[in-house]
Amino acid sequence: MYQEEESFKLRFSLEAKFPDDYEGEEDERGWLKQWDAHIKPDIVKSIFQTLERYPDWRARFRNRGMAATEEIEIVLEKTYSDPSRN
Repeated sequence: MYQEEESFKLRFSLEAKFPDDYEGEEDERGWLKQWDAHIKPDIVKSIFQTLERYPDWRARFRNRGMAATEEIEIVLEKTYSDPSRN
């Protein structure tokens, strides 16, 4: 089967800024916990909800060895049927 591929990246860089008198670790990285527990899952869910509106595309996760805390890869697959087999 012939296959073509292309990639598109949507990258999030997370930053937390604190006042000058901040000693560090006081919040126990609560900002990152909020991202992992709530924001990131909501974004992924929204992406899949959007993709459901395009039934000719199939969406799935792919893991290439990176931890899910560092990377989530979503594969979109569009398959064209062989007209000679119909």
